[in-house]
Amino acid sequence: MVVTGGAGRPEKRRAITRAAATVFGREGYVRAGMDAIAAEAGVSKRTVYNHFPDKETLFLSVALRSSAELTEAVVELMAKHLGLVVDLRQGLIDLAVERARAVLCAGEHGALGRAIRAEVANIPADVLEAWLEAGPVASQRELAAHFEALAGRGLLVVEDAALAAERFTLLTFHGIAERSFWGALPVADEEAERIAATGVDAFLRLHGTDR
Repeated sequence: MVVTGGAGRPEKRRAITRAAATVFGREGYVRAGMDAIAAEAGVSKRTVYNHFPDKETLFLSVALRSSAELTEAVVELMAKHLGLVVDLRQGLIDLAVERARAVLCAGEHGALGRAIRAEVANIPADVLEAWLEAGPVASQRELAAHFEALAGRGLLVVEDAALAAERFTLLTFHGIAERSFWGALPVADEEAERIAATGVDAFLRLHGTDR
């Protein structure tokens, strides 16, 4: 699906997408209406339709922007903690904790992600696929590349980098995500660090050089 928009002033388009992120995150995909988005943006509904022909196109535009921005932040964390590794275990723990904070404390990004997960059966398949590719899939691909590089340096034992990335996420992230209901409730720093450390130790038993 291609995201298209009509002619119009860029500041109006930005106001509409910001408002849409708020409304979709608050009300979900099905309940959110173009009237509510127009009111949130302080524009007429006609102005919204001048930029976006329908709700699906607007949702896709917002979801892709949100997903790409969050993925960019996570990729920067991977480079920070896995680029020049001094203490691999601590670097992995720090990455896990900061990644969880970035994803689960992401404000409107997090609210939109929760809305997508809650209404996955109602969201058009092409929109869902595009969101996954721009966000979770891209993030996992980058993590796999880092693990492959670490294996090349003799710091990890990795036969399938994609599988290693999947295991790392399951062991270090999903426990925190579930505990927080995907960012809806806070998780104490000590608890997040405990879950991350336990997960990293399990990961290293599978992929560490001393396994």
